[in-house]
Amino acid sequence: MAIRQAAFGLIRRGSEITDGVLNRIEMAFRAFDPCFGCATHALPGGMALEVAVYEADGTPLAKRRRGC
Repeated sequence: MAIRQAAFGLIRRGSEITDGVLNRIEMAFRAFDPCFGCATHALPGGMALEVAVYEADGTPLAKRRRGC
């Protein structure tokens, strides 16, 4: 629920999903999984993350990937 709330608070219709937005959504995730906080600093580093935005009917609007 925290990840969903973070995404809803950061992403607006027509806005770009930037690396900063991905980082802030990742922060919400890390708060609940303390192992990821350390594990993602290991080589090669960076947590794989994908954010996808959909219309209520399921039509895709935007997607941003990092390290996937």
